[in-house]
Amino acid sequence: MELPNEYKSPPTSLGEWIIAVLVKRLPLIGLIMLIVWATDKNTDPEKAKWAKAELIVKLIIFAAAMIFIAIIGFGVFTNFADEINWSDFD
Repeated sequence: MELPNEYKSPPTSLGEWIIAVLVKRLPLIGLIMLIVWATDKNTDPEKAKWAKAELIVKLIIFAAAMIFIAIIGFGVFTNFADEINWSDFD
């Protein structure tokens, strides 16, 4: 019985995981490296799965933040829109 390719490679060491987590925390470089690790065929399959999960979480947080900002922005705009004399813009 043949083992899947995932189990043929040696496991990622603790040092490599620490470096990966530290690099992930860098603002722009971390995002670029997550994309590289998630899409590169030579990356350890476990690290690729981790990178994909991190990207999904970042996307969910970004979408939630945009929705929150839109709701707050709409509320602020409607509050100030009531106080504006719109006939001044004619």
